[in-house]
Amino acid sequence: MPWNFNENSPIYQQIIEHIKLSIAVGEYKAGDKLLPVRELAAVAEVNPNTMQKALSELEREGLVYSQRTSGRFITGDTEKISELRRILADEQMEWFITKMGQLGFTAEEAVTELEKHIKGEKE
Repeated sequence: MPWNFNENSPIYQQIIEHIKLSIAVGEYKAGDKLLPVRELAAVAEVNPNTMQKALSELEREGLVYSQRTSGRFITGDTEKISELRRILADEQMEWFITKMGQLGFTAEEAVTELEKHIKGEKE
């Protein structure tokens, strides 16, 4: 997944979201070792201190853990990863319902439109 940053939120927050999404979609699997901070920062084209801040936050959330001499790893807790997927899915659904509401659709109408779209029944 490419690292695309915008000016709407701090870069470290965007890094956190990028890594969370990478975990949720299976790009990073439970127990995978992450690149060292400097290498990961170089890949993302960000300052190593910014990457360190993002990884520290992911550690606080329990999605990443450190082993003193071996580096950082994605959590092995598959339930935590499943919970992350549910949270991210819920955020997307909330966004969809909100946007559809701004267009004047009720939640029920939005669901109906989504079902039509999935089935290829666009009007």
